[in-house]
Amino acid sequence: MHYPYRRTRRRIVSEINVVPYIDVMLVLLIIFMATATSVTLGVKVDLPQATSAPLPVDSKLPVVASIDKQGLYYLSTGGSSNRSLNEDELQALVRAEIRREPSTQFVIKGDGSVPYKKVMELMVLLQTSGVASIGLMTEPNNEEK
Repeated sequence: MHYPYRRTRRRIVSEINVVPYIDVMLVLLIIFMATATSVTLGVKVDLPQATSAPLPVDSKLPVVASIDKQGLYYLSTGGSSNRSLNEDELQALVRAEIRREPSTQFVIKGDGSVPYKKVMELMVLLQTSGVASIGLMTEPNNEEK
């Protein structure tokens, strides 16, 4: 017996339909793009006061690189230094100190009103002069006893 039409067998499709996934991805992309503009990179905070351990009494005094309110640099190797230095003078003195005593410790003493950028510029000056490790000087917390 012969039938007038022949049935063709359909093949089972084993592919994943990705169109819904693309739609979801595009919606998420739009949401992330819209919320990214409202995210702030920094939050204004009042930093807490903290105490730090003082240098050991038997240790050699560190070299103190200071920056005042006007952004002027000073370098003290134990005594007081009242003469401001430009960048080249500071770097020359730091290099001479490192040549004299390679294990010299360096700390930065920055005025509280100096912008963070200025302190970072002083750190970069010290690092380019050959200082391997730099500390930050703090005032003792007067509230603790």
